[in-house]
Amino acid sequence: MNQGNHVLDRARVALGDDFLRAAVRFTADRLRTKKYTATESLGRWEEWRSRGQQIRAHTVAHLDYYLGQFADNVTRAGGNVQFAADASEASQMVLDIIRAKQARSVVKSKSMVSEEIGINHVLEAADVEVVETDLGEYIVQLAKETPSHIIIPAIHKNRQQIKDLFTEAGGENLTTDTKTLAGFARRTMRKKFLEADVGITGCNFGIAESGSVVLFTNEGNADMVTNLPQTHIVLMGMERLLPTFADLEVMANLLPRSATGQNITTYMSVLTGPRREGDHDGAREMHIIVLDNGRSNQLADAKMKEVLNCIRCGACLNVCPVYRQIGGHAYGSVYPGPIGAVLSPVLNQGEQYADLPYASSLCGACSEACPVKIPIHDMLVYLRQRNVERGWVKPAERAAFKGFAFAFAKVGRYKLAMRTARIGQGPLVRDGHIEAKIGPLRGWTEGRNAPALAQQSFREMWGLLEQELKTTSRESGRTGK
Repeated sequence: MNQGNHVLDRARVALGDDFLRAAVRFTADRLRTKKYTATESLGRWEEWRSRGQQIRAHTVAHLDYYLGQFADNVTRAGGNVQFAADASEASQMVLDIIRAKQARSVVKSKSMVSEEIGINHVLEAADVEVVETDLGEYIVQLAKETPSHIIIPAIHKNRQQIKDLFTEAGGENLTTDTKTLAGFARRTMRKKFLEADVGITGCNFGIAESGSVVLFTNEGNADMVTNLPQTHIVLMGMERLLPTFADLEVMANLLPRSATGQNITTYMSVLTGPRREGDHDGAREMHIIVLDNGRSNQLADAKMKEVLNCIRCGACLNVCPVYRQIGGHAYGSVYPGPIGAVLSPVLNQGEQYADLPYASSLCGACSEACPVKIPIHDMLVYLRQRNVERGWVKPAERAAFKGFAFAFAKVGRYKLAMRTARIGQGPLVRDGHIEAKIGPLRGWTEGRNAPALAQQSFREMWGLLEQELKTTSRESGRTGK
C-alpha cells in the first residue's frame, strides 16, 4: 500500500486502522503504568535520571577518548574493531566478514542499528539467509515490515495475523493460541541457531574500561546468537559507550524500568572478546563495527548534542499523544516516535525526514519520560526553525506566517485582522464552532471541531470594563459618594 510521502499522509492511513490504534494505545498504556510502578519502587527516580544524564553527557563530551580506550581494550581481549563512516560502509564490512567465512546463514538478535543500515536487505541480495531471532523482529521480518516500536517491534500485529505469517513460513495446524505460536517460533529458531555460520547482534552499551559489549534481552535469544555461531559481529552506534562498569549499574536500573517497566531485565549479557582457551562456549571470532552515520555531526551542535545521550528505551513513545494514535510506521523512518522525529532528520542529510519534527504536539511528555533527561521537545522546535532557515517549507505556509507576523506587529493591524476574521468566519460557524473541512482548517476539523472566534475579544471586553469604571468613578465624584 502506498502510504504517501509525507507524515500527514501516512498518519491518515494509520488513523483509519482501528485495530492499530487500539493495540498501540493498549500496549503503550501498559508499559507506561508498569514504568511508574517500577520507578516508584526504586525510589529517588529523579536522582537516578540526573545521574544517568551526567554519565551520558560526560561520555559524549569525551567520546573520542572513550572510543579509543574501548577499541584498544577490545583488541587486547582478542576482538576486532572497525569504524564505519556510514551505513553503506558498515554493510560492506559485514558482508566482507561473511564472505571471508564463506557463510551462508546468519542469525540476528534485535538491533536498531542493523535496521538503520538495512543489513538484512544487503545480505539477502548477496544470497545469504538471515533470520531475526527476537520474536517480535521475526514477525515483522516475515511481514516484510520495519519495527513499529523500538522495544516491541510487532506492537501492531494481532494473533490472527501472526498465525497467518507463521503458517506461510511453514507452520502446520497452527492456532491463534499464544503457546502454539510461541512453540512454532521456538522450534524454528532452535534449528536456525544450530545451523548458523554467523551471529549478528546490536549493543546496548560498550564498556570502555574493559572493551566489553553489554546486551539487555528478555528472550535469551541473544545468548544463542553470540555463543553458537563461530563468528559474532556486533553493530554499535558510536555513542553507545559507558566509561566504567560502575556507570553500567546506573543504566541497568534506568533502562529496563523505562523500557518495559521491569525492575531488572531478564538477561544482561556481558561479552569481553571471543572464546578463550579452555572456554566451553562462545564465538571464536568477535568483530565490532562502530557506526558513525551522521552521529559525529551532532557533536559540534550545542542544541542537538544531547540526542546522542539516548539509550533507546522507547519510553518517549509510550507517552507521546501522536505516536499513541498513529503507531510507528506512520513516521516512515527506522526510529519512530519523538526520538525518531529528532534522530531521523539529524542522521540523514536532506529533506527526506524534515516533516517529522511537526509530528508532535510539543507537550513535553517525551522529555519528562526520558530517563536521561533529553530535552526532546526543545530539539523538535529547533529542527522546525532549521527547516524554515533552509527554506524547507511550503510557499503557502511561508506566506501565511509572513502575513501573521505583519498583522501582529501593530495593535491596529491586529484589531483589524480580528474584526475581518470574525466577519469572514460567519458562513462556517455552526452552534458556536466550525466543522468545515476546507483549506488550512482541514488538519484540525478532520479530528475535532474548531472553536469560532468570540464576537468580542478579551481586549475589547477589558476596554469596555475600563470605560465603565471610569464613567462610574466620574459620576461618583460629581455626587460626592
